[in-house]
Amino acid sequence: MPRKNTRNTKGRIISAAWKLFYEQGYEATTVEDIVYESETSKGSFYHYFEGKNALLGTLANVFDEKYEELQQTMDPEMDAMEKLIYLNHELFAMIDSGVSMDLLSRLLSTQLLAKGEKHLLDRSRTYFKLLRRIITEGQKAGQLRCDRSAGDILKAYALWERALMYDWCLSGGEYSLVAYSDKVTPLFLESYRA
Repeated sequence: MPRKNTRNTKGRIISAAWKLFYEQGYEATTVEDIVYESETSKGSFYHYFEGKNALLGTLANVFDEKYEELQQTMDPEMDAMEKLIYLNHELFAMIDSGVSMDLLSRLLSTQLLAKGEKHLLDRSRTYFKLLRRIITEGQKAGQLRCDRSAGDILKAYALWERALMYDWCLSGGEYSLVAYSDKVTPLFLESYRA
């Protein structure tokens, strides 16, 4: 008997949920809606998730899918600073156009209250692996400072991005996240230039 592709089933549930959260809002989306949209079963849904709230933490998966896509389209000729600015721009453009402030606020609040796993800090995520590679390569190429470890620069960058998202949510989205970040992220990163 062939094994089921569990990643595919879980991924379909996550993709369907976030599509519905965006289209009809978190509160209006039911587990039944998610099961129907993902073409799975309630049993499959509850195998992976305790309920709809458990899906909030999976926004990190959606972000990682975006990073996997961006790895393929990123110009390899860009230097480390340009790559970091590009990734920041593209992620925040996705958030501005496809993730509601309400959902992002819920994700951030669940991470603050989480007792166990904190998805946004999971170092095995594509996000952290990609950033570490870019920073390490940038240091080797003499583009980024070497008096700070790659881990220190990575931590500061990830903290910077979370701070921008948090402030955007806190201010009620009164400004464009991507436009503001495009202005200030290069200034932030300048302090890490070699």
